[in-house]
Amino acid sequence: MPDDPTQTPPVSPPAAPPPVPPPPESPPFPIQSAEQQSQPVPPPPIDQPPPTPPPGEPAQAPPVAEPFFKRFFPVIIGLIVVILLGLLVTKVILPRFRKAPEPDVVTLDYWGLWEPESIMAKIIEDYRQDHPNITVNYTRQSPKDYRDRLQSALARNEGPDIFRWHNTWLPMLKADLASVPENIYSPNEFDTTFYPIVRRDAFTNGNFYGIPLEFDALALYVNQSIFAQNADLKIPTTWDNLRSTAFKLAQKDAKGNLLVGGIALGTTNNVDHFSDILGLMILQNGGDPTKPDQTTVTSALKFYTLFTTQDGSWNEKLPNSTLAFADEKVAMIFAPSWRALEIKALNPELNFRLYPVPQLPGTNITWATYWLEGVSKKSDSQAAAWDFLKYLSSKETLLKMHDLAGKERLFGEPYPRQDMTAAIQEDPFLGAIITQAVSAQSWPLADRTFDNGLNDRLIKYYQDAINSYLKNEPEKKITDTLSQGVSQVLSQYGLAANK
Repeated sequence: MPDDPTQTPPVSPPAAPPPVPPPPESPPFPIQSAEQQSQPVPPPPIDQPPPTPPPGEPAQAPPVAEPFFKRFFPVIIGLIVVILLGLLVTKVILPRFRKAPEPDVVTLDYWGLWEPESIMAKIIEDYRQDHPNITVNYTRQSPKDYRDRLQSALARNEGPDIFRWHNTWLPMLKADLASVPENIYSPNEFDTTFYPIVRRDAFTNGNFYGIPLEFDALALYVNQSIFAQNADLKIPTTWDNLRSTAFKLAQKDAKGNLLVGGIALGTTNNVDHFSDILGLMILQNGGDPTKPDQTTVTSALKFYTLFTTQDGSWNEKLPNSTLAFADEKVAMIFAPSWRALEIKALNPELNFRLYPVPQLPGTNITWATYWLEGVSKKSDSQAAAWDFLKYLSSKETLLKMHDLAGKERLFGEPYPRQDMTAAIQEDPFLGAIITQAVSAQSWPLADRTFDNGLNDRLIKYYQDAINSYLKNEPEKKITDTLSQGVSQVLSQYGLAANK
């Protein structure tokens, strides 16, 4: 039967596309022809901008170079650690295992005058606690002919490393003395540590040549018991007052013979330290001892004699002034502090006290006579010697020396340091000494130095002048002889008269 025309004929499925042949398989590595292999590869372009990424892909930031410090920071830290470890080993660890070098062994010979070996031995022992390599041989010398013996020993290269010298001796010893190093005392430290007189006495040619361990000065000794019997009298502070007081204190018998002197002044043969007293009077009067023909000098000499020639407060028949004072044969004398030790030994019960010396109106001049320590210019151990003297002059050592001396005698040496004034200014013996230190002056008329030189020779000429005044010899003759003698002595020691 024929097909129904109303029915749709079935649709046949589309025919499948023909199969695509697979692409040729790529080799694992690019294969280059021999021609390509022989051609060199061109270098990359310089400063070629980075390729532009395809649309839609984010741009990549160019790589950033790492900073130099950051790259080498670990190396630097390592080097620092190595250096620190090296320093630790070489400066801290190894020195602990190394034996310290032994200091040089030094022996110092030290010539002293007043302090006994027993006191100095303790002071030296303390010093050696910190300086075991230094030995100090201290010898207490006799003051008799001391300066001659000292300089003779130094000339023979047999002298001490350290020695004591008087504050007036620098003109005689300057060729033998080494200067104080600035690491021991600088100029400013020296000036502020010691009293002004020390600078004048120890300084020449731009250097200091000695270190003081004590200070002393002329003082007025007063018998307190005799004064107590005269309630209306006060301790004299001026020369006129001294003269009238001495006149009232003098005691005479019915025949006018002097039994007790008012003060030991006016003569030379029985007045200890008469030359110091003369020097004090001359300086206070504005005189120059190098020019004894000046009125300021001659008037001081004549005033000195009045206590014997006019007042009768003293005469040559009385004992030596120090002995007379100890025996209560005179009410007042002038002397440095060390005479008090002698007087107390002669009369332990004597009631006396020391006072500052009298002054002329408008003056404030006192008289110094003291000793310093020096170092020989020929010493092979100058550094050690000065170090030892620095130790001796320290506040702590001076206090100890003073205390040790006070256990063996009435008192120790008055302190030479300005910062120690308060420690003894109320002392009945040393207070008068130390309160006069700031205003003290000096000149080579110091008694009891036994120098057989500058002092002793000048003293002899001034002594002859006083004796000539007592004999009423013509003043022109007295002053001419004195002037010639003083000029000759000063010239011998290189000291020209002041102009």
